[in-house]
Amino acid sequence: MASCKPLKVQMVRGREGTECTLALSLRTLAEFRVPNVCNAFHVSLEKSNKFWISDTVDSLVQTNPEGAVLNRIRTSGGEGYHTVTDEENLIYADRMMNVINKITEDKIKKFTKTGDWEPLSIHSSRINGDILVGMIREGEAKVTRYNRTGREIQNIQKDNNGETLYVHPHYITENINGDICTSDIGKQAVVVVDRLGNYRFSYEGYESIFSPYGICTDTVGHILVCDYKEAVYLLDQDGHFLQHIFTKKDLVFPCSVCLDDKNNLYMGNAVTEIVKMYKYLHWV
Repeated sequence: MASCKPLKVQMVRGREGTECTLALSLRTLAEFRVPNVCNAFHVSLEKSNKFWISDTVDSLVQTNPEGAVLNRIRTSGGEGYHTVTDEENLIYADRMMNVINKITEDKIKKFTKTGDWEPLSIHSSRINGDILVGMIREGEAKVTRYNRTGREIQNIQKDNNGETLYVHPHYITENINGDICTSDIGKQAVVVVDRLGNYRFSYEGYESIFSPYGICTDTVGHILVCDYKEAVYLLDQDGHFLQHIFTKKDLVFPCSVCLDDKNNLYMGNAVTEIVKMYKYLHWV
């Protein structure tokens, strides 16, 4: 297991600022073998102790920690193409049809169409319930924001200098400050903009070719991103590298990462159908 250094962060409680130490323990809690998938390229968690796992072929499976298959959907495949809303509804992309679907009470309904844009990555905001979608079209790429009803309300494509922000945004998430954090395998970078779409920074690794895949953020705003060939990186809100929380000695081809509201970390990889669960942090 990777060696984890304690991190000091500032916590604000009421009007008083209190300095606490955030300890990364990474203690293994469980291991789940997910039926009917060939690998675990993306994980979306529900509050009810259930989760959705997808592979890169066409299987999207809902399961529980006991390994029971609760639901299974045939899709057009992909990588970070599904998310669970705060209302416990699954939203996922059909890349072949350029449609985003929503499952409510076990019924599949169209959430929105994306026109001639192919949807790649989806994230449901924990701040306001908006849906963020990374898309591509004939050499172009963008991130689009939809409200809860599927109405398009924002498009993010270029920075203030007119430069293209994205190439292939295949995983996407949002930070506690509203920043939109995107893993872009085409740019080989994590690209971060603020909630208004203003460019903030890119993180491109520091050792070898950076291959960013699954991405999430924690309760204090750190960014966790899988480097498919190397490790899982921990960054601060401004894109500064803090440390590896896993290395290639600990994991094989890490590609999905997410956190639940109890600070448990779920990891999936590209070569097995096993999802591992760790205790990620605690306050000391």
